[in-house]
Amino acid sequence: MLINADFSRAAVVTPDQYDWTASPQQGVERVMLDRIGAEQARATSIVRFAPDSVFPMHGHPAGEEFFVLSGTFSDASGSFPAGWYVRNPPGSPHAPWSREGAILFVKLRQMTEGNDYPVRIDTRQPSSWQQWGDRAVCPLFTGTSEAVCLQRVAPNAVLFAEPIHGAELLVLEGELVVEGQACAHGSWIRLPAGAYPALVSGASGAMFYLKTGHLTGSVTP
Repeated sequence: MLINADFSRAAVVTPDQYDWTASPQQGVERVMLDRIGAEQARATSIVRFAPDSVFPMHGHPAGEEFFVLSGTFSDASGSFPAGWYVRNPPGSPHAPWSREGAILFVKLRQMTEGNDYPVRIDTRQPSSWQQWGDRAVCPLFTGTSEAVCLQRVAPNAVLFAEPIHGAELLVLEGELVVEGQACAHGSWIRLPAGAYPALVSGASGAMFYLKTGHLTGSVTP
């Protein structure tokens, strides 16, 4: 299966384009944002867990990264309400569940060597945030081939003042505008290397997940 599998092309999925499909596990649905492979795939998805859903024990051969968008997601390492960022390194097994239900942004099988330690960050804590110039930034992970953070920007802010080496964004609050297209809360955007002066925040500003470096191997701050 190939979904948005050409990383040299821009891809945008807005909430009105969400196509929820059932997974093999009862009570678990997903929106496939990009995917290379069948059920065991390199995949980026929005995943929805029904209340009292349980996932059997499984491993992550090339790692798992997720951000909790709503509800609470749990495993043996703890319970993670909305706003938590979690990385499970390659080879790490778990058997997660959700009592109240949850929606996650999930990236599977996308970690490289050096991603060998777990990460757990509560992005709701003020201490997790720093001021970087004209924006607030919550650093989540920096490795040899990727940098991940949340950013909060003012209204009508230009996101990238210089050309980038590729980026992936998920709008968490507010709105981003991409070449005149309004991308509301829940929109996923993937951009290949290039200049994007027209990528700006909306009239109320925005908060978004941002990953760089993973598309070309070059990390952009």
